[in-house]
Amino acid sequence: MSTPLEAKNRSDETEKPAHGTRLTAGVSARGSDGQLLTGSTLLEVKNLSVFLGGVEVLHDVTFIVEEGSMTAVIGPNGSGKTTLFRALMGMAPYAGEIVWHKKVRFGYVPQRLDFDRLFPLTVRELFLLRRRSGDFWLGGRSAAEAVRNALSHVHAAHLIPRRIGTLSGGELQRVLIAYAIFERPDVLFFDEPTTGIDVAGEATAYSLIKHLAKELRLTVLLISHDLNVVFQYVDQVICLNRAMLCYGAPQKVLTPTQLQELYGAETVFYHHRHAAEPAGEEAHAHEKHEHETRNT
Repeated sequence: MSTPLEAKNRSDETEKPAHGTRLTAGVSARGSDGQLLTGSTLLEVKNLSVFLGGVEVLHDVTFIVEEGSMTAVIGPNGSGKTTLFRALMGMAPYAGEIVWHKKVRFGYVPQRLDFDRLFPLTVRELFLLRRRSGDFWLGGRSAAEAVRNALSHVHAAHLIPRRIGTLSGGELQRVLIAYAIFERPDVLFFDEPTTGIDVAGEATAYSLIKHLAKELRLTVLLISHDLNVVFQYVDQVICLNRAMLCYGAPQKVLTPTQLQELYGAETVFYHHRHAAEPAGEEAHAHEKHEHETRNT
């Protein structure tokens, strides 16, 4: 859902813990094409902590996001990744500061969508339910064009007359992405955008997200367990396990040592090194095991 947000938001409903946390800092973030990011700072998060039911689920998290960049949040199950997204979108109380440097609108693609597949709702009707102008009943030309335009961005205009319950996992994912950009957001949040999609579909989905970010000038934050995706598509990564363990360009901060600390000693990794890259700690470290996704 796209949500207007004032330029600066704060919540002081819970007391911020006094003690700090160890942070592995990275170099200046570079785009996936290797160029140094030059966009202006859109988001600053300072000493962010979140308590749910009296339990601290995020502790003293600090990072910045440049406008037009792609940022991945990684970490094991229960590490607070979805909670971080909820706080950034103003949906969870927090201590510390979340500062948006201009007024932004959000688009959000959930990890999964629970609905009755027998309910006779078409893709077109799903989109029109969001409009406030009464177009659902009138079915005007402007409404039809708006729906087609959003779906065309994800190459899914042919799905307009289909019932939601008949869509495959990949088709539904495209519809949800189109739904998220329907009201022209500035920032897109993706919570495991390829859950339930096969390997070939995953590559297509992430390529599509990268394309949309460039075409629509979006800032993207995504949660992913796939380190190959992180290395290939994002500009910076946040390693989260209730506290922030690393932050920066993935090629610099995702070392084997850091990944073992993040995911645990039993996790096995292997290196994939390009000819132009140095061996050792700065070589790419890809996660060999998949991690089951769970909301936190």
